[in-house]
Amino acid sequence: MSAVVVPLILAGGQGTRLWPMSRTARPKQFLPLTGPVSPFQHTLERVADARYAPALVITNSEYRFIVGEQAAELGIGLSGILLEPVARNTAMAIAVAAAYIARHFGPETLMHVLPSDQDVTVDQGYWLAVDQAVEAASSGRFVTFGIRPLRVETGFGHIKCDAVIGGLARPVEHFVEKPDKARAAQMLEEGGYFWNSGMFMLHAAHFLAETERLAPDTHRAALASAQAAREDLDFIRLEETAFATAPDISVDYAIFEKTARAAMVAVDFSWTDLGNWNAVWKSGERDALGNVTRGRTTLLDVSNSLIVSDHAHIAVDGLDDVAVIATNDAVFVGRLSQAQRVGDMVKRLRTDTDAATLTEIHPTAHRPWGGYSSILNGDRFQVKRLFVKPGKKLSLQKHHHRAEHWIVVRGTAEVTVDGAITALTENQSIYLPLGCAHRLSNPGKIDLELIEVQTGSYLGEDDIVRIEDEFGRA
Repeated sequence: MSAVVVPLILAGGQGTRLWPMSRTARPKQFLPLTGPVSPFQHTLERVADARYAPALVITNSEYRFIVGEQAAELGIGLSGILLEPVARNTAMAIAVAAAYIARHFGPETLMHVLPSDQDVTVDQGYWLAVDQAVEAASSGRFVTFGIRPLRVETGFGHIKCDAVIGGLARPVEHFVEKPDKARAAQMLEEGGYFWNSGMFMLHAAHFLAETERLAPDTHRAALASAQAAREDLDFIRLEETAFATAPDISVDYAIFEKTARAAMVAVDFSWTDLGNWNAVWKSGERDALGNVTRGRTTLLDVSNSLIVSDHAHIAVDGLDDVAVIATNDAVFVGRLSQAQRVGDMVKRLRTDTDAATLTEIHPTAHRPWGGYSSILNGDRFQVKRLFVKPGKKLSLQKHHHRAEHWIVVRGTAEVTVDGAITALTENQSIYLPLGCAHRLSNPGKIDLELIEVQTGSYLGEDDIVRIEDEFGRA
């Protein structure tokens, strides 16, 4: 393949239907849902191939350090990380990325657009489909990948096309929005319909030209936002004012359902859209009774169920078709076959002031230096576990309302308190009085782990005054 192909990974979604694991602060694409690495990391591994230039990622500004961290864990370099200042759906995300790619790689560059929350098996059929998509996109076709349907499915959009598995890209006849059960069954029986995978191969210049014709507001916003983007550490911040003027619309509605350029490559490689817990169950390794488990679990007379825990030991007795998902601060129990309803549960929780934070804040918060987990909260005190990566340091900061105690559990800590530096090793501790300027760093070669005990009248994360910070947050 002679064309330059830049993988564009869409990594900005929130994944509400995978609550309580997936939350606003750490959504599904960054969680190890089906194995030791996240769906986002699986996507990175998939494009670490000689066919491609390094991947370009577009994500929410809040997820910028997670993206960088997870790419670094795999040792995979990126072309860049574009930061969306506000959410504007896939039409704007792809258009602004096309404007950036056309400027930095050339207008003839192809983009392989990939959602970051899918489980895809890479085999010979996969690469054949990619090569065919490249050929069609090089001639100006907007190529989507249609998945051969395996069952009646109401959760996916469908594509009518006369393409055949292993054959060339063919023009799309029409798109079908997510159908009801009767319509989905009819299409499966009739044949010639495929699931819309949400993966695309696009020519940057042709896509921008068609966007200007069919979605001029999106085109105008994308060009202005990309042109005024600025570099911030390892990220590219897209200009917010122009970006926010773009309509909130998907690329399917804005472009694909209107253009005469739409074509489809038919594929039958293993593909799962990890949109809900039922999809996670389908992609998992099931036992003899049809159960998928992760974490500490004990099952008795349980069948066709998904049991997941990242904290407590879950014991389930005498149930069929259930999803039991437990974190250290929330548990969801529901019918696995009705997993689409989890999104409705999240909406209900958000209307409850006491429960709304359960949809937003993840028990473990990741930061560019490491992160922390909340262990215990009480009146005027809070206990956290801090972990700091080798060679990293927190900002030099102070607090107006709390004092802190740090106890080293593992590794070596270098602590600065009002200019005085103290080295601490395992089982040693230090007191940080209210108002002191302090900093924590890890000078060692292994992770530093501490227990932090906070005491005071107010313990919110916004009680931080950053004096110096190597991550540009001061």
